[in-house]
Amino acid sequence: MDKQEQQSSRVVESAEDALRNIIEGFQRFRQDVFPQQQALFKKLAHEQTPRAMIITCADSRIVPELITQSDPGDLFVTRNVGNVVPPYGQMMGGVSTAIEYAVMALGVHHIIICGHSDCGAMKAVLNPEELERMPTVKAWLRHAEVAKIVVADNCGCTDHNTLGILTEENVVAQLDHLRTHPSVASRLASGQLFIHGWVYDIETSAIKAYDAEKGEFRQIGDGPLPMATPRPRYLQV
Repeated sequence: MDKQEQQSSRVVESAEDALRNIIEGFQRFRQDVFPQQQALFKKLAHEQTPRAMIITCADSRIVPELITQSDPGDLFVTRNVGNVVPPYGQMMGGVSTAIEYAVMALGVHHIIICGHSDCGAMKAVLNPEELERMPTVKAWLRHAEVAKIVVADNCGCTDHNTLGILTEENVVAQLDHLRTHPSVASRLASGQLFIHGWVYDIETSAIKAYDAEKGEFRQIGDGPLPMATPRPRYLQV
């Protein structure tokens, strides 16, 4: 067997191991976990009433249900590269559809946009030459370009903390995009919906939340919960 064949054989074995682990995980779930929560799954088989919608990154290290210790049915989760929310009307795709459905059909009262540390999407925004062989990713991340410009024009940060600041600014930018969606704008105006911007630190588990009134991110647990929701104009009585 030559070197190329050996490498190909290792790739196949690795792929088979990965799938085997997934199947074994499913079997443990069905045998050990599912029976303990059978009543919950029986209820969920016919309805869902999630407490909140979370829009977060597709990064495999970010698991909203684990981070928030939520049960199945608690969260309506949408994931994509860079936790992006395209402005309304530009790209009527999966994210826009999920937002409209969550607000109009499921009646969620909270939408959380959650970025995270060491985000590969934000690294790519800082170094777009890495995306030359990934044209669809490059096109998608144009929705994060506003954050890059804000940081370049206003931040005198050094290289070692540019990524963290860009990650925060991207969350703010996506919150601005979120407010352009008619279903969101209407519920915000009437005080029926609350929006939040979070950044999760993978290494420490800390979450910083955006305080719109102060224009800064503060750690959750350090004083009152920071809020990104604008003041309602047509508060329901």
